[in-house]
Amino acid sequence: MRILIVEDDPDILAGLETALGRAGHHVETADNGPDGEQRALLHTYGLIVLDWMMPGKDGVSVCRTIRDCGIATPVLMLTARDDVTDRVQGLDAGADDYLVKPFAIEELLARVRALGRRESERRESILYAGDLVIDTLAQTVTGNGTPVHLTRREFELLEALARNRDRVLTRDTILTRVWNNDEALPNTVNFHMSSLRRKIDPEGKLIETVHGFGYRLRSTG
Repeated sequence: MRILIVEDDPDILAGLETALGRAGHHVETADNGPDGEQRALLHTYGLIVLDWMMPGKDGVSVCRTIRDCGIATPVLMLTARDDVTDRVQGLDAGADDYLVKPFAIEELLARVRALGRRESERRESILYAGDLVIDTLAQTVTGNGTPVHLTRREFELLEALARNRDRVLTRDTILTRVWNNDEALPNTVNFHMSSLRRKIDPEGKLIETVHGFGYRLRSTG
């Protein structure tokens, strides 16, 4: 995993770089807030390890800035502050986890592994259909960055099509496997599919009707 460490203490920075490197990660470093912020905004990382107190700009402000810019990279905040209000402030700024100094390297590596698993699961929950981004955990859809508002049935249809790209889903399959027979009539599938198409595929480039069978999502729209 590619990890950015932003830490102004040279001894701590060197220790973290060595430990994470030995664990098999590709590590990049910054020793102040502005430099770390710039790296986080310009490059893609699997994790950012971010110190709270740094020259130039503190870690909470850096975290808040990258979140405001839409960067969802997991952030592990390091700090000597152990007060509840301080922890809440860091988490409210967008940090995913919090580790109080001094800490054992073994604990830090365990936190890194946990955040790495969480990020992997998050990425696996994201599906793509043409210009659409489908977040199956948040139950949201965006098209070119703009939210697309779907009903529950429409979202379930789109998710099923995206998970079975280039495969035909029959109306019976949609009724039994996607909707668990909560809907009774095949015509109901036609109704929800027509509504979904009006919202996401008005030109008919994405969803194909396979006459006599059902529907499929094309690989290219």
